[in-house]
Amino acid sequence: MKILNFGSLNIDYVYQVDHFVREGETTSSVSLEIFCGGKGLNQSLALSKSGVKVWHAGAVGELDGGILIDQLEQFGIDTKYVKRLKSKTGHAIIQKNQEGQNGILLYGGANQEITKAQADEVLSAFGEGDFLILQNEINEVGYIMELAYGKGMRIVLNPSPMNSKIWTYPLHYVEFFILNEIEAEDICQQPGNGRMLLDQLAEKFPDAKILLTLGQDGSLFKDGDSVYEQEIYPVHVVDTTGAGDTFTGYFIGGLALGESPKQALDHAAKASSIAVSRAGAAPSIPARDEVMNGYGG
Repeated sequence: MKILNFGSLNIDYVYQVDHFVREGETTSSVSLEIFCGGKGLNQSLALSKSGVKVWHAGAVGELDGGILIDQLEQFGIDTKYVKRLKSKTGHAIIQKNQEGQNGILLYGGANQEITKAQADEVLSAFGEGDFLILQNEINEVGYIMELAYGKGMRIVLNPSPMNSKIWTYPLHYVEFFILNEIEAEDICQQPGNGRMLLDQLAEKFPDAKILLTLGQDGSLFKDGDSVYEQEIYPVHVVDTTGAGDTFTGYFIGGLALGESPKQALDHAAKASSIAVSRAGAAPSIPARDEVMNGYGG
């Protein structure tokens, strides 16, 4: 069994601000930090740090993307399927306020230049029973899902950022949905609370397993008739950027290692708690021994 993450690669520009910039307002940031990021990169790092072997596929700019490839390779991730293109690498402008909450503006760059030919090449190396991890920060997601489903791969979708493209994807091919309450409300097209949304998602996608993250209220995982609840591990919050990606990587990584859903949820919760207690997205993701020995609190 292999794990392929076909996902985004970004350079994150993180601006510390007193408050999020309002319409028409000009304000100064307290500081600027630059990190490797992108939901794809973050999830690949989390998967690798959870203890599994990961192949990453995607695209970066040939002039400014080398740092992202180096970051992946530093943690043992296979980057043979990352293309170097003439365009610019994707990036994110992230505002982080005094409470550690964030607001993010994305520029797709090379992430939006994935071709069907690249997808064909990458998927030719994977087959039945292999995991495919997808987010919504690259193009051709629907085509990649079609290829993967035809090969019998296990499709994991984190529909973030949520937008109208989601409805063009063959969502009935997804085995694992991993999403937060806002994304769940958008997919269900109505407001609701955690358990209500979980049931609505299960009704909409009866063959899928649903992992719903609820922020301070923990998470819920539904697999058929079984529902698992997971509380958070409280820590002092420094930066929430990448917390969901850490949770995703550790949960799927745990399942791939043979953990039960309950064990995988617990380890994912510990890992994401450590992540939010640190600055940055990729740099905050803990190694497996940290997760197993404590949770940073």
